[in-house]
Amino acid sequence: MSTTDIGPKGPVGTVQDAVVDYVEDRTGAKTGITWFLKRNIPAETSWFQTLGFAVMAVFGLQAVTGIFLAMYYKPDTTRAYQSIEHITNDVTFGWLVRGMHKWGASAMIVLVFLHMARVFLFGSYKYPRELTWVTGAILLIMTMFMGLTGYLLVWDEKAYWATVVAMNITASAPILGPYVADVLRAGSEFNGDTLSRFYSVHMLAIPGGIATFIGLHLFLVAKLGISEPPHSKRLARARRAEEAARRAAARERLPYGRQEVTVPAKDTVSTEAGS
Repeated sequence: MSTTDIGPKGPVGTVQDAVVDYVEDRTGAKTGITWFLKRNIPAETSWFQTLGFAVMAVFGLQAVTGIFLAMYYKPDTTRAYQSIEHITNDVTFGWLVRGMHKWGASAMIVLVFLHMARVFLFGSYKYPRELTWVTGAILLIMTMFMGLTGYLLVWDEKAYWATVVAMNITASAPILGPYVADVLRAGSEFNGDTLSRFYSVHMLAIPGGIATFIGLHLFLVAKLGISEPPHSKRLARARRAEEAARRAAARERLPYGRQEVTVPAKDTVSTEAGS
């Protein structure tokens, strides 16, 4: 039996097509996804441009493993460390999930730094992508803070004193430092409220903020496009053509303004003085 019938207004598709059309008519989701996935990227894009996706993939891994760990973790000063031991030693594959979460946190921080280093070295932070750079810097700060809040949750000697040092450094900052440290500690000393506060911030506030800024970051990347690498041949041809146009305008004593410049290999770029 055919899944497609002929109706009074033409072919009638499958139930799946009907559902897709229903959602598309009311949300435009299909159009948005197509716009995001089928955009043009520079021909000479390399593996360096995939570091951002690697960060997003690791963040997804952290979210999944974090949900699993939260099912067994007890944010209480008398039971936190014991719950970690229970996850590691008793829960099926708990040692694996905890290891993935632990090393995934380190990998995410390293990948974020590598990604921002690539953006800086390639000059991808320049006009018109300044806001993309700003959102990336905010994501870096939130990633570091998520690592700090998660480190204390083990509640052993190493985690405790490392966090004490971090709070003392925060308190030494001028003007707002002591107040920020008291807010993070939930008081002047470390106690059960400190652990609960770090747990809630680590599980809810920071992941929500990271997810929001990742969405904004991806929107800006899709809207503004990926910048060409500095070694791009097409970009080099465009620069040579721009310089040739400057010299030609100088010889003819013409003001060098906005003009169309023909680039070898049938490329045409628009240049401006001072660009």
